[in-house]
Parts: sequence; structure tokens; C-alpha cells
Amino acid sequence: MKTILNSSLAILLLVLSSCGLTKDIATPIKDVPINFRGAETSDNASIGALPIKEFFNNPAMLNLIDSALIRNFDLQIALKNIDAAELILKRAKLGNIPQLNLQVNASSNRPSDNSLNGLSTSQFLNTSHIEDYNANLALTWEADIWGKIKRQKEAAYAGYLQSTEVKKAVQTRIVADIASGFYRLLMLDAQLAVAKRNVELNNNTLKMIKMQFDAGQVTSLAIQQAEGQQLRASQLIPQVTSEISIQENALSALTGKFPSAIERATTLEQLTIPEQLATGVPATMLSIRPDVKNVELGLKIANAKVGIANAKLYPSLVISASGGLNSFQASNWFNIPASLFGVVGGGITQPIFQRKELKTQFELAKVERDQSVLLFRQAVIGAVVEVSNEQAKIVNLKSEYSIAQNRVKTLQLAVKNSDLLFKSGMANYLEVITAQGNLLQGELDLTTLKTAQLNASVSLYRALGGGWQ
Repeated sequence: MKTILNSSLAILLLVLSSCGLTKDIATPIKDVPINFRGAETSDNASIGALPIKEFFNNPAMLNLIDSALIRNFDLQIALKNIDAAELILKRAKLGNIPQLNLQVNASSNRPSDNSLNGLSTSQFLNTSHIEDYNANLALTWEADIWGKIKRQKEAAYAGYLQSTEVKKAVQTRIVADIASGFYRLLMLDAQLAVAKRNVELNNNTLKMIKMQFDAGQVTSLAIQQAEGQQLRASQLIPQVTSEISIQENALSALTGKFPSAIERATTLEQLTIPEQLATGVPATMLSIRPDVKNVELGLKIANAKVGIANAKLYPSLVISASGGLNSFQASNWFNIPASLFGVVGGGITQPIFQRKELKTQFELAKVERDQSVLLFRQAVIGAVVEVSNEQAKIVNLKSEYSIAQNRVKTLQLAVKNSDLLFKSGMANYLEVITAQGNLLQGELDLTTLKTAQLNASVSLYRALGGGWQ
């Protein structure tokens, strides 16, 4: 045994002097900006690090989120993927544990009487057949000289971590989708109220115009214009009602339920828009954002595959040993120590004709690793850009919403004044109808802008890595 191992190791040492295995590639993040674009401070605090129940404070929304985290099908599939990755990791950890197999067999061979075996059997054993009974334990072990098995473990572990990051990314998307869907549902409720309020206002205006028509003060055209305005507002009611049902169904699907009504317990008007949303620094965001960490782990897997492909180019040393009981008679099978036997061996396998194919696989693995590097850099830049975009949206939506609020106040005053002037004969019906139409559109725009602000805060929370804590 000692002679075999010494000979094997001697050959390996001769090859080792000319071998150059691949090294780990450094994480390619060197030029990440200190701050996000437009940020004046470099505070490490970030809303992305806040737990879900600290960032969202609406009980009805939190109930939906809690239900989705339990019942959502995408999330359940991600959890099953984690289970599969964990099993693969456990299998990889057994990579350089010796293989031990138990073999028990019995055979009977009847050679030809005219064969050499047949003649020998009949002359020396006085029988026409040969029996063989064997029970042995066979052990084989591959020495991980080139780090192939170590790299396989690294790839499996990175794959396991990658599956957990995928689950986190799925959760952040689900949380953001539920929050945005809930805000849109409140927006539709507000728009439905606006439409009903305007229908009532148009009905009052139509009554006044009909009274003036009966008095001969206006023509039938005035009635037709007022009815058109009233029908325009009325048309919004079934349209918005339909969108409410569709949005409720979408939220039900996200929570893993059949379509049903969604509890609100609040209105869009009651919700407050966050004044300050801390973004922290890009380094903090990259350390907690699941999709970026997922791509980074993909790079580690690609690097491990390069090491595995490279190790396959070099000789592998396999040590084997077997021992057990062997006899040509069943009655002597377990006769110890006479039936005992043992074999020990060591072998080196060096690919020759497959070397070109293995070399191609090695070069392909390096190309795939280079692709992973580019994907990682792309993910980092994309994440920073996404945060900067959401910051820009929040700043400009705030200004736009303030202008829209002043516009609605002005239009509300215009409707009130036009109504008074119309009653006193100092304004015509077209001015009244125009003022009411402008107010309808202005109030609808106001609900849309407030919802856009709320959604922008959710998008920023997700862009900073929040939603999985």
C-alpha cells in the first residue's frame, strides 16, 4: 500500500510543477459612487433596511401583505427551490467522503467438458461445475488535489444562497405589487366619489338650464350641452366600478385567494405622503438588495465552474480497497480466517484523447465567467440608476401635486362663481359647463398624482432593497 501511494504521489508531483490553476476573481466593484445623484449627505440610514411593518403602517394593507407572504404561489415555489438547493448542498458536502459499497453474490459456472477449464475442473475438483461465493466491502476515495471537489462545494453553497436571494427578490416584488395595488384601489374609490359628486353637480345645473329653457331664456342647445356633460360624468361610474373589481381580483390573486372584495378601512384622502425618505448610500443598498446579491452569487458559481473545468484537465488520484469473504464452496463461505481476502490499490487517471474537449469546456467556463462579471456590473449600475430615478420622481411629483392642489382649489372657486353668475344672468351655460368639466378632470388628476407619489415611495423602498425583512 505504501509503495503504491508513494509511486502515485511521485508522478503527481512531476505534473504539479507545470500546472497553474485558476485563481478566484475579485468582486468587480471598484467605482461605485459615494452618494446617489442629487443626494447632499452621505448618511448610512436607509428605508431599505426597515422591516415591512415599520415602513407600511396601514392595517388593511399589512393584512394583505401577511396573507400574500403565506399563500402567494410564486413565493411558495421560491421556498421549494430553496429546499432543492439545500439538498444539492448536502450532496456536495459528501464529495470527498470515501464511497463504501457492500457486495454479496453467488454464482455457479458449468464449463464445457472439452474446454481447458472443464478438463481442469473435472481432474482437480472432481466436479463438472464451479461455484463461487463472495461477500465484500469495497472502498474508493478520490484525493482532491486540484480542488475540484472543493469548487463543487463552493458552487453548491453559492447556489443555495442564490435561491434564498431569489426568494427575497420575489417577496420584495410581491410586497411592492400589493402596496401599489392597494393604493390604486383607493385611487379608484376616490375617482368614483369624484364622478358621483360631479354627476350630482351636473344634475343641478341641468335642472337650472331646463327651467331657463321653459322660461325661454336659453335654447335646446343649452340642454343638450348640459346633458352631454352630465353623461360624461355618469360614464365614468361604470368604468371606474369595473376597474375596482379588476383590481380587487388582482390583489386576491396575489394573496393566493379566489376573487373577493378587499377591505379598505381607509380612503386615499386619509393617507399621508412621506415627507423624507432616507436613501443612505449606494454601498448600503448593494449589500441588502436581493437581485444584486443574486447576480453576485451567480458570479461566484461561474468562477467555481472555471476551477472545476480546469481541475478536470489534470490527473486524478483514486485509492481503492476491498476485503471480505470468498469461497468456492457454500459450506466454507464463512470459514474465518480461511475465507478472508483483501485488495488495496491506487490509480492515476490522466485524460488524453478527451483533453481537447476538456480544454474547450475550460475556455467556455471562462467566457461564461466573463459574462457573469458583465452581468454583475450591469446589475450594480442598474440598481443605482433605479434608486436615482425614483428619487427624481418623488421630488418632481411633490411639486406637481402642489400645483395640482392649487389648480383644484381655483377650479372649485370657478365652479361656485360660475353657478352664482349663471343664476344672476351674468354668465352663460357654456361657462358653467366648462368650469364643471375642468373641475372633474382636475380632481381626477389630483387623485392620480397622489397615488403616483405613494407608489414612488414604494418603488424607492423596493429599489433600496426593502420588502424582504
